[in-house]
Amino acid sequence: MGKGDAMMAKNLYGLKEREYLKIKEALGREPNETELLLFSVMWSEHCSYKSSRKLLSLFPTTGKYVYRGPGENAGIVDIGSGLGIAFKIESHNHPSAVEPVQGAATGVGGIIRDILAVGARPIASMDCLFFGPPDDRRTKFLMEGVIRGVGSYGNAVGVPTVGGMTYYDPAYSGNPLVNAMCAGLVELDKVVSATAAKPGNILVLVGSKTGRDGIAGAAFASAELDESVKENKPQVQMGDPFAEKLLIECCLEILDKGLIVSMQDMGAAGITSSSVELAAKAKAGAEIYLDNVPLREEGMKPFEIALSESQERMLLATDETNFGEVRAIADKWGLECAIIGKIIDEDRYVLTHKGEIVADLSASFLASSPETDWPVHKPDELGVSYPKVEGAALDRNDPSKVVGFLASLPQFEDKSWIYEQYDHMVQTRTTLGPGNPVAILYIKEADKLIALAAASDPWRCAVDPFAGGAETVAMAIRMLAVAGAYPLGMTDCLNFPSPEVPENFWIISEVVKGMALACKELNCPIVSGNVSLYNESHEGAILPTPVVCAVGAFDGMHFLKAKGPELSDRLFLVGKEASLQASAYRRYVEGKISGPVYPVNFDDERAFIERAIKTATLKLATCGRCVSLGGLALAAMKMASGSRFGLEIKGGDVRFLFGEGGPRALYSVPEANTSEFLKVWDGFPVKEIGRAREDKTVRFA
Repeated sequence: MGKGDAMMAKNLYGLKEREYLKIKEALGREPNETELLLFSVMWSEHCSYKSSRKLLSLFPTTGKYVYRGPGENAGIVDIGSGLGIAFKIESHNHPSAVEPVQGAATGVGGIIRDILAVGARPIASMDCLFFGPPDDRRTKFLMEGVIRGVGSYGNAVGVPTVGGMTYYDPAYSGNPLVNAMCAGLVELDKVVSATAAKPGNILVLVGSKTGRDGIAGAAFASAELDESVKENKPQVQMGDPFAEKLLIECCLEILDKGLIVSMQDMGAAGITSSSVELAAKAKAGAEIYLDNVPLREEGMKPFEIALSESQERMLLATDETNFGEVRAIADKWGLECAIIGKIIDEDRYVLTHKGEIVADLSASFLASSPETDWPVHKPDELGVSYPKVEGAALDRNDPSKVVGFLASLPQFEDKSWIYEQYDHMVQTRTTLGPGNPVAILYIKEADKLIALAAASDPWRCAVDPFAGGAETVAMAIRMLAVAGAYPLGMTDCLNFPSPEVPENFWIISEVVKGMALACKELNCPIVSGNVSLYNESHEGAILPTPVVCAVGAFDGMHFLKAKGPELSDRLFLVGKEASLQASAYRRYVEGKISGPVYPVNFDDERAFIERAIKTATLKLATCGRCVSLGGLALAAMKMASGSRFGLEIKGGDVRFLFGEGGPRALYSVPEANTSEFLKVWDGFPVKEIGRAREDKTVRFA
């Protein structure tokens, strides 16, 4: 190919011209079409993280409880008794914008298989969703489809959806975000590693047949959405949760009998990604026999078979002598099972089809995209404007009316209509489910409670990226602490627009730096994660949206609930004054947010975490809730929601009621425990602000 052909490759396959030329130079020849398509997917942002690898190296990845960090299908933390929790979060944003039901469903299915791939039984899922205004016709269509997809897949596959979040902002109108998290339970002596395969191992495909759905889905997920979005439907995978349930049980039985050495999910880039990763991590190569792949469609081309992202498939590496037993187990579960390749003792990745070699590449080269350093430029101004809303006409001197207005907005309304569509009790581990700041699971095998807390603050990240990144991490850890849990580790999903815009890449860099510092200062390493870039459409770019999920554990079997005050309780606010700069009050009542915000004070954070855990452990409060999005006023409304009693909050100005950020919590404390509660919080700002009341409403005096 000449220069014109290189430009065509760039346009058709998503490769940059410099990348095409690098491939040509390394091969010493022109790549054929199949090889070029393999590179286009393996070197996509979705598979390679070529724009973010350097930034991700800033994250701390080791710690007291970390059994396995990034680099595998999921991270694992040690919870004692020889058991670990494997967990990870991933995005399925672009597919959900095109086909919301299947996009969300296969996002759930894919993250479940990532957990399965390390040898863990999936025990809990969370969904973190971001949409445009719900009164918009297309947003309503997307939202209803995504929620149906999450529920239908999770409910049928038998993994409970125990929590998450649903946020709304005009920035997500053209590009919704669907981030799916899954946690699993694994015996540490049975953990599977992607690095364990070795030359001579055969590669066995177990699961569903391969079709044309999802071809080049990874490349599609690495590009901006445009107005021809409907044409991308073939690049969205189709899910079958019942097949996934069989696949889970089949793979766990195979693993339990010691029949495999390694296992990979066939997610992004399908057979290619899973086999290349196994080969590259083994410092070896692989031969793939495309004729052996069980197909559900006739006439599939070699690249279609290699790159199909058909769901409910796993790639197993095992000794050939074990294949008979593996196939017998797969037959028992009614799943396809075929030898589709082997690991070889040379750095080659070879695809054969109908007796011909259709691709012959260096496995290590295919797995190692060149890093991309984008120009960086600090924006001249950081801020977001919003349309004038009804709230602007409110009497700001009447806090009850302002609170009522904010509480009625989709952002803060009761989300039970969403999570009631999800089964959160299947597997009977869920001790505290959706509708709470944290989800709590009972691990009967270790007689231990664990907690999951998800957090995101895109508005703070938009106006002060470094502080916003740090605040996002701190929010999740605070929620654990108020419930009584200490952090074991964290997973993150970094959702951003195009890194090619210098101002965007500066924001991305600052957010990650802030997150990394907070993880180090608060002893909460990142053990897994995902990066999703190019989240923008003809309607504009999303807000910078890092999503984190922290996993924590308790000393003992007690946790502090987040709502349900008792009549005799006194209310205490702990923490310093907060900021209105990136607050919901500014956004909805004043129509604009801007920075800078207060920086995260890590000495204050550590002091808060220590006292919060002690408060919960000593059972000093009836309930407690972090003050975060929406400020104290919305925290009070949530604390009283669905309870027998209400609250009366005395005094305070707009900043007091609606300020956000920093380590702050609202506690409802029994009269008899007041003295000891104040003793625990001695040396930290604490203020009595009201009482529980017999009337179920919340009043602001």
